[in-house]
Amino acid sequence: MDLQGKKVLVIGTGISGIGAVKLLSFAGAAPILYDENKKLEEAAVRNKLPAEVNAEIVIGSLPKELEEEIVLVVPSPGVPADAAVIEGFRKRGIPVWGEIELAYAYAKGRLIAITGTNGKTTTTSLVGKIMEDYYESVYIVGNIGNPYTEIAPETKSDTITVAEISSFQLETTQTFRPQVSAILNITPDHLDRHYTMENYAAVKERIAKNQTKNDICVLNYENEYTRAFGGRCSAHVIFFSSVRKLERGIYLEGEDIYIAGIGHEQDDNRRKIMTVYDMNLVGLCNVENIMAAIAIALSMEVPLENILSTIKRFKAVEHRIEFVATKNGVDYYNDSKGTNPDAAIQGIRAMSKPTVLIGGGYDKHSEYDDWIEAFEGKVKCFVLIGQTADKIEECAIKHGISNIIRADSFDEALKICTREAKSGDAVLLSPACASWGMFPNYEVRGNMFKDYVNNL
Repeated sequence: MDLQGKKVLVIGTGISGIGAVKLLSFAGAAPILYDENKKLEEAAVRNKLPAEVNAEIVIGSLPKELEEEIVLVVPSPGVPADAAVIEGFRKRGIPVWGEIELAYAYAKGRLIAITGTNGKTTTTSLVGKIMEDYYESVYIVGNIGNPYTEIAPETKSDTITVAEISSFQLETTQTFRPQVSAILNITPDHLDRHYTMENYAAVKERIAKNQTKNDICVLNYENEYTRAFGGRCSAHVIFFSSVRKLERGIYLEGEDIYIAGIGHEQDDNRRKIMTVYDMNLVGLCNVENIMAAIAIALSMEVPLENILSTIKRFKAVEHRIEFVATKNGVDYYNDSKGTNPDAAIQGIRAMSKPTVLIGGGYDKHSEYDDWIEAFEGKVKCFVLIGQTADKIEECAIKHGISNIIRADSFDEALKICTREAKSGDAVLLSPACASWGMFPNYEVRGNMFKDYVNNL
């Protein structure tokens, strides 16, 4: 689409919206940055933009005469795809591109795109590090915090871009086609936005929608949704498994990781490449993340010895089963990124000591039975906070959990944890819920936890 001099509406004034405006300005378009939040001040929004970016800013309601001039709409990921303002433009035949589609239209080089309910950030960070250690021009972008739109103008023909892509971002992709994609898992999450698991899974699968047999899609064999998708995926599929031996793929057997018939190992039917003790990450979820990263990196022609060298040096991602400190004999772990039950299951499974667990937060319409069943006698005290505390407590009692303490604030919850945990125990922040309502995001929640622990 030729956007030279054309008016493009960018909805949302966060980092995604700002990145989109910058790219549109670079492309010669006339961006309009719009937010319906009347409390925003135009001067504050304009201060987010570089001086050389000339964008019109509209706060509150969008003038009808301006609507008529718009040729493209770019909503930020936080704006639902079925929002009234977007549906209005769609009905008039105006294209709607998300920031990912916009960036893809202008980026050069090869693209790796990674999605999944859980493990995206760790896997993206690890794959990014493997690429950085082997290739010269590498960018790590997307839901991980660096807008794809910011780096698109800087990419070259030899650039490798590694993108973490959320379901919110996939809703508005059109021609987006990575050379290598990965869906790590699909479990219930964001049902307040996507309504049903079928809708949610279909959105995740869009990451491979435009791929062909010349492209590669890495999938988890032990997830019912991704295993089923493997049978209808248009790309060449590489599976990984933490449960069974695969004839072709990467799998865990006991404490060893094997590779069979893929990448540089096509002549070897089966070969042990590393053990779980070679990695610095904890938990079965991270074994799966590492297997996915190996499959992705081999697909990008990185030698296996280089891949393993990076893996052995890689440390845990911040806020994801992150060891904080040992205080008075108690180990403290920050898993603030455990924002849904399935992610929190991985967090508690990674614990090897009696655990004081902090749970609760914003209600995304999740169910908590599987999470609580995963406690398996590890949780000695369950501290609940936030909007979901009643729902989680009711579920916990149903499953026989009795030592439950309610806290009115996060600070109170932390004080309860230090009181209840004894030497030889662990304290785990793994809420199974989003942070909204109490915190701006999970990073703030995790940093508050770490600050408290480090000040003990």
